[in-house]
Amino acid sequence: MHEILSKLLTVKSLVTVALTIVFCALSVTGAITGEQFLTIFTVVISFYFGTQYEKKQKTPTTEESGQSESA
Repeated sequence: MHEILSKLLTVKSLVTVALTIVFCALSVTGAITGEQFLTIFTVVISFYFGTQYEKKQKTPTTEESGQSESA
């Protein structure tokens, strides 16, 4: 449980959650259109999950040896 909470409290996670809340509020109040919200939200979420995926794909053996997996 403690590990899950510590992962949720990383800077990247907090920024993602904060941006989601702000843009939801802006969309509901009419400050931005639904299309603008979708564009911004897609970029933020794609970046967040893209960096998470990339982090999981790296292995210590390929980083240490300097070799790519496709070679």
